[in-house]
Amino acid sequence: MAGVTTGVDVAVVGAGVIGCMVARELHARAPQTSLMVLDRDTPASGASRRSAGLHFPRGATERIRHMAALSHDRYAALRTRHPGVPLHPLPMTLIGAATGERALRDVYLPVARLRRAGPVPGGPVRVPEGAAAWTGEGCHYADVHGLTQFVVRRLRAGGVVFREGARVTGLRPGERDVELRLGTGEVVRAGRVVLAPGPWLAEPAWRDLVAPLGARVKKVVALHVDVAPEPGDPVVVLHDEDAFLLPLHDRGHWLFSYTCPEWDVGPDAVTGGISARNLHEAHAVLARYAPELVRHAPAGRVFCDAYGPGREPLVGPLDPAGRVVFAGAAGGSGYRLAPAIAAEAAGLLLPKKPSGVPEGMAS
Repeated sequence: MAGVTTGVDVAVVGAGVIGCMVARELHARAPQTSLMVLDRDTPASGASRRSAGLHFPRGATERIRHMAALSHDRYAALRTRHPGVPLHPLPMTLIGAATGERALRDVYLPVARLRRAGPVPGGPVRVPEGAAAWTGEGCHYADVHGLTQFVVRRLRAGGVVFREGARVTGLRPGERDVELRLGTGEVVRAGRVVLAPGPWLAEPAWRDLVAPLGARVKKVVALHVDVAPEPGDPVVVLHDEDAFLLPLHDRGHWLFSYTCPEWDVGPDAVTGGISARNLHEAHAVLARYAPELVRHAPAGRVFCDAYGPGREPLVGPLDPAGRVVFAGAAGGSGYRLAPAIAAEAAGLLLPKKPSGVPEGMAS
């Protein structure tokens, strides 16, 4: 493709779950718009491939609660229309401070239907002294890689063009369009660009554009607990720890995610495995709630994600003309909030929805 110049109405840079959901939303709102999705690798090969894929209906701010509710409805509709998509509903057990029920109800959406529970029934999890348990609904987990591939197949069938293995080496907004230079030698001229880079914030092509956002990249670590979950086991959310135990019924083991405190890492430098320090930190949290599981959690998965300075996703223009829109920095909630992030990004690019075209209802 060296020397070739391609024109397109909208280019989406980044084919993770957020980028692909943005393309899906744009295609649903304006199917006549020519779309191209570009990625340095294959779709969902970065943070999306390593995501736990947990959705639970909560939000620490009004905006995130709105986003969580919209995403909840979109995923429910997707599963209804396509029962074979890899979304797995499951119940929830929530453990938090015994005196914190009012705060929990402010954070969790009504669809969660929180109810005070006694001791966690069965299983290895216990409620520490001073804590209490609640049961809830509205949760699911997804094979995020598989779901994104499903979306990609539908988009391809609808005429959306994909450039895989095509790293963007230059991104320059102009008066009439945005010039994207690819490592393949191709030049793409797009009327608008959505930049959904996941944790690749420091790529030379857009580093200077993104820097004013103040986003940072943090390591994300989860242990694989080599114990098979029982049918009906809930996800156990450790609210005060910002951690959870997720029964991966399709994989036959549990996953324990805790909040790793390592900041300002790079996605190309954190794929070497879990460190002894990370393992010690995770075990210390797990031991407070499920000490019997510690010996079954010797390793797991590690990657990173981008976080906005206000712990809310960042969706907004990067240039004065609004030709380049950033979508991401979801702070580990990229899958959970992807449909809402996509809706916000599409709203900036296509503020007037064509009549008769329902938002977010791509086939």
